[in-house]
Amino acid sequence: MDQEDHQSRPLQPPYLGQVLVIRPPPVFVVHEQYISTKFQILKAYESPLPTHDFLEAYAQSVKVVLCSANGPITAAVLRDLPALQLIVSSTTGVNHIDMLECRRRGIRVTNTGDLFSDDVADGAVGLLIDVMRRITGGDRFVRGGRWPATSVYPLGSKLGGKRIGIVGLGNIGSSVATRLEAMGCIISYTSRHKKHSSYYTFYPNILELSVNSDALIICCALTNNTRHMVNNSVMRALGKTGVIVNVARGAIIDEVDLVKCLVEGEIGGAGLDVFENEPSVPKELFKLDNVVLSSHSTACTRECFYSAAQTVVANLEAFFMNKPLLTLVS
Repeated sequence: MDQEDHQSRPLQPPYLGQVLVIRPPPVFVVHEQYISTKFQILKAYESPLPTHDFLEAYAQSVKVVLCSANGPITAAVLRDLPALQLIVSSTTGVNHIDMLECRRRGIRVTNTGDLFSDDVADGAVGLLIDVMRRITGGDRFVRGGRWPATSVYPLGSKLGGKRIGIVGLGNIGSSVATRLEAMGCIISYTSRHKKHSSYYTFYPNILELSVNSDALIICCALTNNTRHMVNNSVMRALGKTGVIVNVARGAIIDEVDLVKCLVEGEIGGAGLDVFENEPSVPKELFKLDNVVLSSHSTACTRECFYSAAQTVVANLEAFFMNKPLLTLVS
């Protein structure tokens, strides 16, 4: 081959290493070009092979997988990847990863740290205001041609002075509390442990918190202890004017109980960014003007996704260059 032919061939990027993507995380979809220039991406989702067969083909070479909640890393997936050393999640939560199996095998896991906290907190406050002031319902009222044919639109509720119960006073819960306190709300919370650095009123369980709140905002992690923690008893304790906002995980609420309480008027409304069986949403909720629905997107801002992509790349670079990982979970 002469020099001219050699120079005309496209040069391959100096990849640091191979990264498996079983299903593309939203952050990867938005910033694929940025991530792909640094690493060789194995795209299982584009292969005609069944996922198991694809993983089997690369079983001995794949050391890193990039994932999010839309592509769970289960024990079955881990069995197909015996050489795996690192899981990089492009989200904060890691409940989509079998952490027990990872610890057993010594597989390290990273997330995006606290990057999403402010955006999720903004979204939680937005959902609460929307439900209480009936903004989305008012939009449907106008678009549906009912105004001015119907002269009276149902009254909303004032936010200032309301007792807001935060379920889980971590980074997101604390950010929500700070925002709502500035708006004149009275903050209380429940958490696994009392936060001695916080002056907010602490309740040892969610039932007591509900009795003493006008609205609950769910910000805790999904665990075996928190699954279906918000049930019929909690909702009835909150009362007929009470509001529930969920920006955590759908299964923290017993969705069957929630639908029943909303339809029967046992609670005043709900702002839901997450659902128990996403992307499936109970159709009964579509008809309710006191319910605001969002597509698990309170964290989805341009700025946050860019920061998340940078964190993902930094963790991958650290792994392949044998440096300390930035946001190590386990």
